Amino acid sequence: MSSDGPNHNEFDFEFLGNTTGEPYLVQTNVYVNGVGNREQRMNLWFDPTKDFHSYSILWNQRQVVFLVDETPVRVHTNMEHKGIPFPKDQAMGVYSSIWNADDWATQGGLVKTDWSHAPFIASYKGFEIDACECPVSVAANEIADKCRSSGEKRFWWDEPTMSELSVHQSHQLVWVRANHLVYDYCTDTARFPVMPVECEHHRH
Repeated sequence: MSSDGPNHNEFDFEFLGNTTGEPYLVQTNVYVNGVGNREQRMNLWFDPTKDFHSYSILWNQRQVVFLVDETPVRVHTNMEHKGIPFPKDQAMGVYSSIWNADDWATQGGLVKTDWSHAPFIASYKGFEIDACECPVSVAANEIADKCRSSGEKRFWWDEPTMSELSVHQSHQLVWVRANHLVYDYCTDTARFPVMPVECEHHRH
């Protein structure tokens, strides 16, 4: 998901290339006001090439939740009260592509794309968007209000039960992070000698 412009917001699911027999890594990333470099990588508890699976993003005023087969794998919490920007004032579109990122994605760029296997194909089914439609005519400072529940206008994703993970979901997220997370920018002191401020406050 992405908005437009250099100061855009963006949420990414990225499947990274591998060599035969290695686990497939899935990377998530969050951009807020054009600032990214917030990657987390995990191996999955299944082979994603063998069957279709569901990859979802829940985005509301309180949190961004990345889910795989309804299991939360990452949560980005709204911490504006701590002075940390949160993506809420830009309408976003949904995009999908196959991207050649062999300068960094495959073992740090060591393994290059084998173009003899082209064309590369991605297939989707069960694609669904349940969202607040925001025409380009809506001013930026009105976007958040347009898509917030108020009075008789109710959005399911804005209900109190969706403001944080359930107890079961919290346990699922702990399990994913303990067993499948292989990289978290919050612990990468080589890239970030000073810990990004949101890392100090995130519970997950």
